[in-house]
Amino acid sequence: MNPMPNVKRLFVRFARVAGSLLALALFVFLAAATISGYLLYQILTPPRSAANVDVTLLMGHPTVYSFDIPGEGSREGWFFPGLMRAPTIVLCHGYGSQRADILTLVTALQEHQFNVFLFDFVGHGAAPGRTTLGYEETRELLAAIKGLANREDIDRSRFGVWGTDLGAYAAIAAAVQEPRIEAIAVDSVYDQPSDFLAIQVGHTGLGSFPLVKTFCLFGFRMLNYKDRGVPPLISGLGRLQGIPKLFIESTDKPDLDRETLQMFQIAPPPKDHSADTMAYAEMSDEGRRNYENLVVSFFLQHLPPSGQPAQ
Repeated sequence: MNPMPNVKRLFVRFARVAGSLLALALFVFLAAATISGYLLYQILTPPRSAANVDVTLLMGHPTVYSFDIPGEGSREGWFFPGLMRAPTIVLCHGYGSQRADILTLVTALQEHQFNVFLFDFVGHGAAPGRTTLGYEETRELLAAIKGLANREDIDRSRFGVWGTDLGAYAAIAAAVQEPRIEAIAVDSVYDQPSDFLAIQVGHTGLGSFPLVKTFCLFGFRMLNYKDRGVPPLISGLGRLQGIPKLFIESTDKPDLDRETLQMFQIAPPPKDHSADTMAYAEMSDEGRRNYENLVVSFFLQHLPPSGQPAQ
């Protein structure tokens, strides 16, 4: 009996199965790439609508103040005056938010005689573009402080920074580089922008699909290739020795909660820690007042205003 026909049939059957598996693998690859590209775009370009706010009608007599970002052009923010030559607190909004969302915190700080400055990060509010989840935002914060230091009505050498998630990353990353930042309060901070991207992918429910998370992370790294050498925040915390730091956990953000606690534990003194049940933007009026009192008390203790009332 000639075995060749049987071998031939087995070979044909194997070729068909292999072809089907290859086609399935190719389909999974293309589907994952397509989903990942769409998902990455959605995360890096969150819905934004600039607040239609007439700055002249805001409480606290703010003025529009512009600063230059190297390679990007001019960006404007709102400057709320406190005491003449008092320190300035720069407020950094979170991901998917904008400067108008944190005006109540501005009021609380300004009432205690601080100068306060806030602006929109790239891809948020009135600032066009695509967020980098921390890389470009750090450069924007550094540029804002450099621009503010040209003013004659503030203490040019003493700045404080408050930030939440995206803004918290920028706050610590900037403080490592900028010696004029003398106090930092961060809420729900993360170690690397890729960490926050992974969290956002997980929130969509699509991260469990094969290769989607991997492709999103790869695409993000390619888009931000120039920042590939930026170290994790944890590696630079040692440079903040002697700078007061307040770490705030929002316990409704368990992923960021863990990273915030880890950074607090690693950070050198002086440092303090607090936990809230929810994000600042979602708090009740009473919750916000308690939160604002916490932040204001921290800056009053470590960066007290001094000088003459602003004219």
